[in-house]
Amino acid sequence: MPKSAADTTRFQHASDQSLLIYFGHQITLEAHDRVRKLLRLLETEHIPGVRNLNPAYHSILIKFDPLQRNHDELESILRQYVERLENARLPKPSEVEIPVCYGGEHGPDLNDVSAILGMTPERVIALHSSSTYLVYFLGFVPGFAYLGGLPEALVTPRLATPRRKVPPGSVGIAGNQTGVYPFATPGGWRLLGRTPVSMFRADRNELSLLSIGDRVRFRPISPEQFTALERA
Repeated sequence: MPKSAADTTRFQHASDQSLLIYFGHQITLEAHDRVRKLLRLLETEHIPGVRNLNPAYHSILIKFDPLQRNHDELESILRQYVERLENARLPKPSEVEIPVCYGGEHGPDLNDVSAILGMTPERVIALHSSSTYLVYFLGFVPGFAYLGGLPEALVTPRLATPRRKVPPGSVGIAGNQTGVYPFATPGGWRLLGRTPVSMFRADRNELSLLSIGDRVRFRPISPEQFTALERA
């Protein structure tokens, strides 16, 4: 019989004003759903004194005002929320397609990845663009989504030496993850391509193109299509 959310939940003091909630010890879809459900409950039924919610693969870091709450009091309240997760309902996830120009100046690591994995660049592109990825959470910089679901055949280590500046829109892989850099920033993921689509815009109602729980697919485009979309 599968364990309930309460059975697999673990609380840990992260600092004098933060509390970590873990759902198990592994990255699973079940743990991800529990993270999303608790996040939704906390967003719709706010706990006074809670300042920030930071979800991850199978945990949520909750920052609180120590003048209003203490760890034990907050944990007691959160356990009541966790007991309700089985009945919580999540909205249907959005499906987002992201156009990507692979290789060349936009994907400077494509050939190296191909050599490491012993396959052609075309095969790498086909595999990377054939999967549907899950947005586990956002972090690192605003709009950067950690996407799970990379095909096993594409699992590749990070660069030994990170780049000092990765162009915005760069699509990279690292380990069993893939993601898109929303801004020019240092980074050590291997770059397969680049998208002309803005991942984060201050003038949008939803600042980030992607949200936790979304499903993402990458669509290969030509350099000419990239330029046309970039100018649009």
